[in-house]
Amino acid sequence: MSYGSDAAGAYRRVGFISGRILKGEKAADLPIEQATKMKMAVNLKIAKAVGLPIPLPLLGRVDQVIE
Repeated sequence: MSYGSDAAGAYRRVGFISGRILKGEKAADLPIEQATKMKMAVNLKIAKAVGLPIPLPLLGRVDQVIE
């Protein structure tokens, strides 16, 4: 099971901020940003192998289920 920020969204923001720096803004003047979109993935095959039951309500909230 993993829970973390959306990598594609983070890369998009890096490109946007890099563009602002290349246009002449100072890096120190740019605001600090925090991820707002998170994703959760569950590997059912591994969970079953280690004997970890995954409740159905949790599976309903997961973004990606790996079987």
